Amino acid sequence: QVQLVESGGGSVQTGGSLRLSCAANENIVRINIMGWYRQAPGKQRELVATITRRAGTEYADSVKGRFTISRDNIKNTIALQMNNVKPEDAAVYYCHVDEMRTREELYLDYWGLGTQVTVSS
Repeated sequence: QVQLVESGGGSVQTGGSLRLSCAANENIVRINIMGWYRQAPGKQRELVATITRRAGTEYADSVKGRFTISRDNIKNTIALQMNNVKPEDAAVYYCHVDEMRTREELYLDYWGLGTQVTVSS
């Protein structure tokens, strides 16, 4: 069973930086769009950033200029560099892929378990 494993979450001070990573734990043949979403308590899950295989990116307006998403197509990993973090960035951050193929299976709309980001003042 493929898993998307997030890492790098934790506590960061307002204005600080944090780097999240996500990796698939099995041999992946191809992943289409990868991305990060987040969900704060009492709020709906929302898009943070996505990246295509050709490094086309999309960002939520709230993180533009502060967060950077990157991708390694060989290792099938993505990262989210979070700079100038604000209190409203506190949430559980989820890794997501829209389409992922192993040699045996096709996975659609696949999520990681999430990693907590806490922002302190």
